[in-house]
Amino acid sequence: MEGEKNIREAYASLLHHDFEQALRWFERAVQEQPDNADYHHKLSISYARSGKLAKALKHAARACELNANAQEYRYHYGHLQALDLIRKAEKLMEREQAPKRAAWYLEQAKALDPLSVEAHLLLAVIRLREGDYPRAAAELDEALALEPHHETARRMKEDVMRQWTHQQQHRHQER
Repeated sequence: MEGEKNIREAYASLLHHDFEQALRWFERAVQEQPDNADYHHKLSISYARSGKLAKALKHAARACELNANAQEYRYHYGHLQALDLIRKAEKLMEREQAPKRAAWYLEQAKALDPLSVEAHLLLAVIRLREGDYPRAAAELDEALALEPHHETARRMKEDVMRQWTHQQQHRHQER
């Protein structure tokens, strides 16, 4: 039962806000019982909270391999996969490269984590850059449906609607 002792020590470290020590205790628990899905899951959560996405993904995947029926493990793994795709899309967007690939990553992220406001916001940015105001507005509507008081989404929606209205007026004047 050395694994359980390590888990208790990890939680004690968390209570003292010593996150690096908690990670070491969770790692020890996994070393003691490498086929314990729950230990991998707990370690994955701690890695994710510490910003160590690659390690979090590795242990989330292992937890799912060990217990494919655990819905909590699958949801956590999907959430981490979505975060990974969002980060990849952000890198492409920062360099203003491959907007179609970035949009594809974000669509995949939404499928993996339907509650990802961030994926909707970034897709709205891409759609706005493309001049596709209806789709940008739709993404922002989805973000606001998930998080009604999201200030950035609300401001973006106002900006999109203003730009869309301006575009429509300009087209009408050209006729």
